[in-house]
Amino acid sequence: MKQLSLVICVYNEELNIRPLSEQIINALEGYDYEAIFVDDGSTDKTREEVLAINDEHFVLLELKKNYGQSSALQAGIDLAEGDHIVLLDGDLQNDPADIPMMLKMAVDGNWDLVAGVRANRRDGAFLRKIPSKIANYIIRESTGTKMKDLGCTLKVFSREAAKSIIIYGELHRFIPVLLAFEGNVRITQVNVNHRAREFGKSKYNLSRTTKVMSDLLLMLFFKKYLQRPMHLFGGLGIVMFGLGVLINVYMLILKLMGNDLWGKPLLMLGIMLVLGGIQFVTMGIVAELQMRTYFESQDKKTYNIRRIEKTRKV
Repeated sequence: MKQLSLVICVYNEELNIRPLSEQIINALEGYDYEAIFVDDGSTDKTREEVLAINDEHFVLLELKKNYGQSSALQAGIDLAEGDHIVLLDGDLQNDPADIPMMLKMAVDGNWDLVAGVRANRRDGAFLRKIPSKIANYIIRESTGTKMKDLGCTLKVFSREAAKSIIIYGELHRFIPVLLAFEGNVRITQVNVNHRAREFGKSKYNLSRTTKVMSDLLLMLFFKKYLQRPMHLFGGLGIVMFGLGVLINVYMLILKLMGNDLWGKPLLMLGIMLVLGGIQFVTMGIVAELQMRTYFESQDKKTYNIRRIEKTRKV
């Protein structure tokens, strides 16, 4: 087993491959490591540049098409064999020279995750820094995961921690949150170097804001209701159904008193609330069945154990 596995997702980064590989070789001299370049369906010469690296530590994992960063990261983690697994950007903005320091922290402190914090970001303020600060604040406050910089890719995991999570969709931004959901994990942060992009084109823009907010809602659902979805959907359904019944009873009384109800918005609201309440309760039942299938079909437990120890006789 390797001491260290680097997972580097690249998509059309041909000009960054050679300088990045050279920096990795210099930074990790003396370490037993593997560097896995995950080519996420590049259309330029990224693949050829990776294969041209004359070093046995480097591996190319080529995906059949562009699946997105989350799937590419998952593919790299699945392949990784190291005791510790490092996530690293392929655009030269993360500095491989920070890895030995972060690895030492992880080993000495027995941390499940050492996450990088870009203390001096070399990005544009309007398009990158300000939206990132706002997003980090919202995620911290809503999920309770006290991370300063969720957007920094540079992270060092223990093998057990990295293999315990499944990253899909666009959830690579929420890796520490996903890890925290696993239970009593030990996470720390450290300032790392951040550099301006020299080659290639950034894949990020303001359009990702809606994706982040959608994923945040999913994270909140995972945190509070993954094992009890009926409490969310059923609760909403019962409240809506109850309000609808009250409105309809009131409208019935008005009708019996001789009032004309035709075209009354309140009547339509009452009917919609009753129907909506029934639908939410039904969704809760279906989600509950799916949750049970998810756990039972894969023999997953609804809990995670850190360790079991026998007490010693004194």
